[in-house]
Amino acid sequence: MSAAAGPGGGAPRPGGWGGTDGSGGAPDGEGLFPLPVSGPVPRVPVEIAPGAVHVPGWLTVERQRRLVDACRGWARGPVPMRHTVLPGGGVMSVRTVCLGWHWQPYRYSRTADDVNGARPAPLPGWLAGWGRAAVLAAHGPDGGGSAYAPDTALINFYDDGARMGMHQDREERSAAPVVSLSVGDRCVFRFGNTRTRGRPYLDVELASGDLFVFGGPSRAAYHGVPKVYPGTAVPGTGIRSGRLNLTLRETGLSG
Repeated sequence: MSAAAGPGGGAPRPGGWGGTDGSGGAPDGEGLFPLPVSGPVPRVPVEIAPGAVHVPGWLTVERQRRLVDACRGWARGPVPMRHTVLPGGGVMSVRTVCLGWHWQPYRYSRTADDVNGARPAPLPGWLAGWGRAAVLAAHGPDGGGSAYAPDTALINFYDDGARMGMHQDREERSAAPVVSLSVGDRCVFRFGNTRTRGRPYLDVELASGDLFVFGGPSRAAYHGVPKVYPGTAVPGTGIRSGRLNLTLRETGLSG
């Protein structure tokens, strides 16, 4: 994963996403976070490219709020949310916190040696369950959802000026899909090809609650976020401004 550099900005403020801090901390047990199999039916999934599927409105507002509350807890540590420093000295404009494995440019490790040396918070079982349900929703019953076993999550927070340059997710040894969940402000998600950062690419608007899954022939596609639309967050999610993006992956690593 690589990204466009942007301004740093001191210690992260988990409560700065709008609203109150919430209870923090990841909830215990899967019963509190039922998988999204009931309630309003989302709009029809759209295949953007082979293996890349957009499912609008997949998370209800209630589930978005629960996810925001959990993310606030993870943002406080044991490894706090921070602006990642790139090898060339640039600073990513998004703020990031990881679960399960720690990502730093351009590898995974069990400890956050570029932050405070601590191990990241574990990836909870309920969130891995959401990942399996997401792959099922996007790729259907024969798309490998039941076997999906994510062991890490990257959580990025975009303020009004943050963006993500075109990059490939290639630090994982597994070819399993990437599952992306969006909460907060709408954004332009630019989904490209597997050969170059340039054209051809397609700009997709991702809104709060949207799911995007990419795997198969599109697993190594370049993608990025060139723009966030301030003030477009859905009421009731716990985010008044900014965009929260959580991606689930299988690293294929052990240890």
